[in-house]
Amino acid sequence: MSAELFRELAGVAGAQFGLYPEPGPGLREAARDAMGVLDLHADDVRVERSWTDGDLYGEELSWSVGFGPRTRAFLLKPKDATGPLPGVVALHCHAGMKWAGKEKIADAPEGPSPEVARLRAELYGGRAFANALARRGFVVLAHDVFVWGSRRFPLDLPPGPESEADRYDAAARAHEHVVAKHCAVLGTSFTGVVAGEDLAAAAYLRSRPDVSRTGCAGLSGGGLRAGLLGAFDEHMDAVVVAAMASSYRDLLDGHVARHTWMFYPPGLPRLADWPGLMAARAPAPLMVQYATRDELFPAAGMRRAHETIAARYRDAPGAYEAVFADVPHSFDVPMQERAFDWLTGALA
Repeated sequence: MSAELFRELAGVAGAQFGLYPEPGPGLREAARDAMGVLDLHADDVRVERSWTDGDLYGEELSWSVGFGPRTRAFLLKPKDATGPLPGVVALHCHAGMKWAGKEKIADAPEGPSPEVARLRAELYGGRAFANALARRGFVVLAHDVFVWGSRRFPLDLPPGPESEADRYDAAARAHEHVVAKHCAVLGTSFTGVVAGEDLAAAAYLRSRPDVSRTGCAGLSGGGLRAGLLGAFDEHMDAVVVAAMASSYRDLLDGHVARHTWMFYPPGLPRLADWPGLMAARAPAPLMVQYATRDELFPAAGMRRAHETIAARYRDAPGAYEAVFADVPHSFDVPMQERAFDWLTGALA
């Protein structure tokens, strides 16, 4: 009954609002305004510690975006690098894990926690992709973002046999709608706050003298963040979105509830479908990786996403690369290596 009800509601809303129109020339600005993307800056950047790990040099940085605890980030690059290198903002996923942020994709000397190692085995082929990317000759910035890691909320945790991290993540899952409601009351959105913090991180990376051109990459919720950065940061030279591409209209039969509130920013369906916003950066380089056995997205939605993006890039041959991987929802090592090769060329 619920699926039928929402299909009927979709018909009424579509008739009244004209949902998912062809994107207009002002889509990027209109979407940014609709989401209430905050204008934030990485202020008072500090190096909290530094280390070497074989052929890598790393720093833990912190900065303030003007509210909440200081953002913590890992900066990784080849130890013997000379001169500017291409930079990549590595964006951590959602994955129902908010205790950790950057640690899901980047290693400091202490290595991953058991919870992070478990997640990496499931989603990332067991490795910290930010470190692997830095070893390919990039300056890589992996930062915590609003409600994750160093930016997480203090929550009262019930006692239990699970680890503190697992108990926190269970509590945070039940708290996300509260975050979204507070953001809405303040005239922004969960999406708009996260995008604002990511824009601030990207601007910081671009400001560094050891960085030349910049790109970004992420899986799932990190892919959503990458798509938003690609749409809203006109200086983002290359974008990789992994396992986060589907039309909204094809999610209605059983897939809507499986995604974060970040994926549903206010107003976007009246401006464009999600793939239309990803493609709004055309003709600038974009790679989208589709996990063809992805349980979070319908096959029809992924096909429609690819067709929408390809049509937008029709006059920019070679600028859009679609990768169809026969895997479940993940960014495994072969997908990572394909992305690294593409970023090497796109940011050369």
